[in-house]
Amino acid sequence: MKILIDAMGGDNAPDAVIKGAVEAIKEIDSEIILVGQEEVINKKVKEICDVEKLSDISSKLKIKHATEVIEMGEIPTQAIRSKKDSSMVVGFDMLNKNEGDVFISAGNTGALLTGATLLVGRIKGIDRPAITTMLPSEAHGFLLIDAGSNTNCRPINLIQFAQMASIYLSDACEIKSPRIGLLNIGTEENKGNELVKETFQELKQNSDKYGINFVGSIEARDVFSGAIDALITDGFTGNVFLKTMEGMGKLVKKNLTKSLKRNILSMIASIPTLPAIKRFAKTMDYREYGGALFLGVKRPVVKAHGSSDEYSFYCTIKQAEAFAKSKAVEHLGRGYL
Repeated sequence: MKILIDAMGGDNAPDAVIKGAVEAIKEIDSEIILVGQEEVINKKVKEICDVEKLSDISSKLKIKHATEVIEMGEIPTQAIRSKKDSSMVVGFDMLNKNEGDVFISAGNTGALLTGATLLVGRIKGIDRPAITTMLPSEAHGFLLIDAGSNTNCRPINLIQFAQMASIYLSDACEIKSPRIGLLNIGTEENKGNELVKETFQELKQNSDKYGINFVGSIEARDVFSGAIDALITDGFTGNVFLKTMEGMGKLVKKNLTKSLKRNILSMIASIPTLPAIKRFAKTMDYREYGGALFLGVKRPVVKAHGSSDEYSFYCTIKQAEAFAKSKAVEHLGRGYL
């Protein structure tokens, strides 16, 4: 199995990509191919690892040369069409030619989604692919879909999000009959905007037909209780939810650290609880949950956070290997044909 990574995409590229790949290659079975400017990558490799080239670290680490880079501020469609030799477009071409099994990028989100849709293509029957990400809960976590790719949706989109989430969780996470919740401002049937109310009624009446274990509407404060396995919403609301959660996690960690270091007595008193505190901090760290999967396209694509550091890339690479091994994309394709 081969994992393709856009080595030039993201705020901390290529340093964070290289460091994350070097750590991940020790624990995975797959090869890792960094797509990008070979001279730049090897120069960084020498600075970071004190070897002449990437393959000196491991025979499973390789480079595919690409001369161009799609910058964060570029217009997605124009960038994909004009920069044919960019690390992102070359990565998609390799994915299409079966020269890789999954593609990861922390680069321009709009360009990645445009490229995945135009160059890789949607699964037949899927109206709109969606970004998904795993988030923590009192149980094993839950899948958020859509996390930001479709800001304006129709009921059919949310229903398909629920179908894709069900198939992915069953195949990749081995969750039998995943519980699907619809994000809402209340649990009553008459609550919410027209999109939510129409989707609720369709799922309530036809969930068996769609193969969905629909458990109803759920409020944002209750999604972490372990009552659901997937949270369905439009991309605008989902992205606001996701960014709010990330910000709250940072706030909790920061304030907890401040409290523990307030004075010598609090520092001494905290020593016995440090293992528990570290475990708690780990559950609140969004980097632990890897990247965002792009469900609904014909090949596995993963969006890493734009500000991903080496640890985030390490986690995302391991997640991407599991995603590709699960064959969830193939099963989605068979489910909608």
